[in-house]
Order: sequence, then C-alpha cells, then structure tokens
Amino acid sequence: MIQDFKGKTAVLTGAGSGFGLECARIGAARGMNLVLVDVQPDALARAEAEMTAAGAQVLARRVDVSSAEQMEALATEVRDRFGAPHFVFNNAGVGAGGLLWENTVADWNWVLGVDLWGVIHGVRLFVPMMLEAARNDPAWRGHVTNTASMAGLVAPPNMGIYNTAKAAVVNLTETLYHDLNLVTEQIGASLLCPYFVPTGITHSERNRPAGEPEAPLTRSQQIGRALTEKAVTSGKVTAEQVAQKVFAAIGANQFYVFSHESPRALGNISSRMQNMVEQRNPVDPFIEAPEVGAKLRAALRAPAA
Repeated sequence: MIQDFKGKTAVLTGAGSGFGLECARIGAARGMNLVLVDVQPDALARAEAEMTAAGAQVLARRVDVSSAEQMEALATEVRDRFGAPHFVFNNAGVGAGGLLWENTVADWNWVLGVDLWGVIHGVRLFVPMMLEAARNDPAWRGHVTNTASMAGLVAPPNMGIYNTAKAAVVNLTETLYHDLNLVTEQIGASLLCPYFVPTGITHSERNRPAGEPEAPLTRSQQIGRALTEKAVTSGKVTAEQVAQKVFAAIGANQFYVFSHESPRALGNISSRMQNMVEQRNPVDPFIEAPEVGAKLRAALRAPAA
C-alpha cells in the first residue's frame, strides 16, 4: 500500500477524460509525477496543460494502448524519465454493444484491443519494472489498478463484446493479485468495476482507428446505445467520486473497488454467483432492476419501424 504519494510516479491511461483525468487531478494535488496517456490529442493536451499548471511534472503521450510497439516505447520513456512507476492505472476503455452475432471482426479487434490488450500491455511492461524497484529497496511500494466494469461481473444482454473484454480483465486482475502475493508484499493490485458513471465512454466511437470504415449500426446496436447513454448520463455517482475511491483503495490495499455499493447494484453480482453455486440457469442479470431488462426486451421484440 502507498501512504505518501508525494514525489511518486503515476502512469494513467485514458487520462484525457473520466476516471483517468480525475485520478490525474488527485495525483497532481498530492505531488505526484504524472504520465498521461490518451489516444485523443485534444483531450490529452488539455489534461497536460491543467496538470502542468497544477505544478506536476508531466509526461504526456498520445498512445494507442492496443499497440504493443507504442506501449513498449512508452514504457522505455517512462523508465528513462521517472524510473519505475509507483502507480499504474490501466484505465483506457471503449464501448460497443448489440447482439453478439452482429458485431464485426473490426468491432471485436477494437474493443478487445483497447479494453483487454491495453491492460495486458500495462501489466507486462510496468510490473517487471516495479518488481525490480521493490527488490532494490525494501521500502519501495507500488500498486496496479485495472478498470473492468460491472458488465464483466453480471454479463448484461446486448453488450456481449464489452462484457467479454471486461470479464477477461476481472480474471486477469484477480490472477495478478494472487501472482504478486506469491513473490512480493510491496506491490498491490485493485480491480475497479464501475456501474453507470458519466465518463464519456458512450462516445468512444470517435476514437476508432483511423481509416477503418464504420458499418451502419444494427437495430440492436442502436437500441443498446440509446439505453446505455440514458443510463450513464443519468448516473448520480461522478467520475471524481470514483477516482477518490481508487486512491483510497491504494492506501488501504483494497482489491475490489465499486462505484456503486447499494444492494440494487451489488445484488446483481450476488444473484449471479448464487446461480453458479446452485447450478441454476442464468437469470435476468438486471434482477435488482427488472425494468431495465423489460425495456430492452420490449424494444428488441417490437416490430421494426
């Protein structure tokens, strides 16, 4: 666990908006060196200017986290500038929905590339640096936080491509926690699982790879996008509040970090786990909010206009 953040280094992907930007603001206020990573140049430039004005030492780089080559170049630059990072926030994410069989290969490559491979690259490149720093200094402490989603825990319908990526991040991060505990007590890990929080992810289509033709949205994708946009924009928990929880978890060495901790939110996880234990078929993943599933089902079964 990290108690004193002053002078420590944080690598933050998806730093131009949402949780990444809010964590950068907290890091700057606590005297951290900041490595800001984003694929959107205008958002990245604004974040860099804000954190520099706040007095932080900043390294800002436009990086596609799905690219092994770009992430390897970033890792080398981070080591050369700041040494091993103390906090790595593998947070960059994009979203796409619709019925599973309607997603294109391009959809799968894009979402898995950012949401899963971005985390993989962050772990494989920065954790060895952190372990080396820990071996060289018994007082050194580090932490890795990976952003998954409640979607990776409850598998809501019409979001299969996103669920798949986030479920993989859940498993990856739980394994990372156990693997780290095998070899060190100096580096912790956390799994961030947000519910519906306004972060800008519903507009992530703007960051699809350049030159890739975007296929027309299917009916299920149009419905899914509209329902998700409504749920996210009406969320009462802010990205700033979630970022505070991220930093609190680092200090407490807390693994599971949820944006929403109400019975309505966590009850969906409990019902899914209980179904597994009792070998029952999956039930409505919105069992604590049945009106959500009902609206989606009615919309998808209604005659096409």
